[in-house]
Amino acid sequence: MTARHVVVVGAGPAGLAAAESALSAGAQVTLIDSAEQPGGQYNRMLPDTYGAAHPERLQHGWRDFDRRRRRVLTHPRCTWWPETSVWALERPAPTEPGPPRAHMLSGGPADGGERRRHTLDPDVLVLAVGAHDRVLPFPGWELPGVFTAGAAQALAKGERVVVGDQVMVAGTGPFLLPVAASLLEAGSKVLAVLEANVLATVARGWARRPWELAAQAGETSELIEYTTTLARHRVPYRMGRAVVEARGEGRVEEVVTARLSADWSVVPGSERTTAVDAVCVTHGFSPQLELPLAAGCALRRTPAGVFVAVDDDQCTSCPGVCAAGEITGIAGAPAARAEGALAGWLAAGGDPTTPTLRSVRRSRDQGRAFADRLARAHPIGAAWPGWLRPQTVVCRCEEADYASICRAVTDPASAAARVTKLETRAGLGPCQGRMCGPTIVDLTARLNDASPDRWYEGLSPASPHRRPIAQPIRLGELSGLPAPTPCAPTPVSSAKESNS
Repeated sequence: MTARHVVVVGAGPAGLAAAESALSAGAQVTLIDSAEQPGGQYNRMLPDTYGAAHPERLQHGWRDFDRRRRRVLTHPRCTWWPETSVWALERPAPTEPGPPRAHMLSGGPADGGERRRHTLDPDVLVLAVGAHDRVLPFPGWELPGVFTAGAAQALAKGERVVVGDQVMVAGTGPFLLPVAASLLEAGSKVLAVLEANVLATVARGWARRPWELAAQAGETSELIEYTTTLARHRVPYRMGRAVVEARGEGRVEEVVTARLSADWSVVPGSERTTAVDAVCVTHGFSPQLELPLAAGCALRRTPAGVFVAVDDDQCTSCPGVCAAGEITGIAGAPAARAEGALAGWLAAGGDPTTPTLRSVRRSRDQGRAFADRLARAHPIGAAWPGWLRPQTVVCRCEEADYASICRAVTDPASAAARVTKLETRAGLGPCQGRMCGPTIVDLTARLNDASPDRWYEGLSPASPHRRPIAQPIRLGELSGLPAPTPCAPTPVSSAKESNS
């Protein structure tokens, strides 16, 4: 019997676990990622040219990750495609059931020239493309020196570059702690870590069904380690406080922080100004749903947002397509690895009654419970639009401000989603709504007294992710000849072990 060809898109914790599991089940695996090295944000590695002598000092769980990485990349049935972007998924005809065809570009970053075009026709497609930071707008957030927390951590972990000497870290969620720890380790001075939710909200979320926390001992130990790092460097951790404005001439020079009520409204008179040269902000995560939507996968709504709907075997509503990791729910690396291991094994045709799957499913289910707890403990407060001023930029690419969006949304002549987008140009810039899209959906719903989870005039929580071209691509690459030809899973680059 011919081994199944399993294509895994994304080489973070979920994708790498899926590849390892599929190989164990006897599949031929093609692993694709846009980065030079596997690991994703959680296990981000330094480039080989750095010659890192002790890479284990930069991240948690290095030994397990390094073992998995080496086993996958050196396996004879694995093809590793680094610096490769899947820019489109082509669905089969209704009479030809099966997973979509993957169109890819390999051979360099998105802004590189002379990338090569390829197509793959997998037997099973596993999507593990992860998520990116969600940042709510505030006055001055478009200034140079204002970073997403994920970007700041990626520079510190992956390039040993600090974003500033005097840095403020703010937003909501436990991700603030590892970001601050990474900045401290790279040499920045972190002035404070600000959690927007008040103590009562966070405590209520984490204290719900406390016995379930015993299953998350690994996550708890990490948080304790990060907290200890902050304490050692005397970095204050303040709850119920947020950055509500950034100021500066040409770049950020100071931030205004304020105490918040439980709904994130600013407490009058609580504003404080602090001199900084960088600020790192995150208000949760937005799953990268472009490829799942292109494949035709159904979505589900949760308190934390919209994610890919999967069954107990990590299968989506699209035949031959599985999903794992943060596109199914934000639950951390351990849960992503469990989902990936389950998806990879079953995608490869592994025995579904294998005893080890029971512990994998248990870990996956514990991760889902953790995701629910995380969403309850660190929600986005309903009153955050009170931070905005009429001239506050909402779409940074096209410089669409809050006032123009309010006018367009509340005017009956332009309230439809498409007209609003054309009138304000919000979401039409280079990022194609990846940054401002969820905010536009939220503001549109609130301005029309509708639930942010409800579809409104053709604008749904999934709308910012619907695009036929999922990743940036040059027009020349799109139209260039010769046309792409189906290819066997042959390596783009050697699967030699990394020296980092």
